[in-house]
Amino acid sequence: MMIQGKAWKFGADVDTDAIIPARYLNTSDPAELAKYCMEDADPEFANKVKPGDVIVADKNFGCGSSREHAPIAIKAAGVGCVIAKSYARIFYRNAFNIGLLIFESPEAADGIKEGDEISVDPGQGLIKNLTRGEEYRATPVPDFMQQIIAAGGLIDYVSQRLKK
Repeated sequence: MMIQGKAWKFGADVDTDAIIPARYLNTSDPAELAKYCMEDADPEFANKVKPGDVIVADKNFGCGSSREHAPIAIKAAGVGCVIAKSYARIFYRNAFNIGLLIFESPEAADGIKEGDEISVDPGQGLIKNLTRGEEYRATPVPDFMQQIIAAGGLIDYVSQRLKK
């Protein structure tokens, strides 16, 4: 499973209110949440992002409340993965639970610029900046976590396993 798309760059301490503003939490419908993804950080993000694009951020991405709506909105907007220097702990767990790939790579977060074309090999933890001809490393996603992502999240993964 390779991911490839344009980089969308955000700073440090992007909280869950910037990812999906609280005024839109009257629904848990992924398609509806996607319309407002990153609205308080970039009001046009949801209209510009394309399937497979990559969010790149500084430290402490997903801080703030523990709402699962934040990674759901990102995934439903078509974002292929998020690369950041670090994540808030609850966002990290929620991301994998709902099937959103995330990677920690300080060097990638520093080296990637807005608009760069990025490819990511989750199993190798290899991030390539195709625009700049650079490569960065992240911790590879273990096989069982890739299976959770491929299934669409933890609930779908467990449901599929129970049917076997």
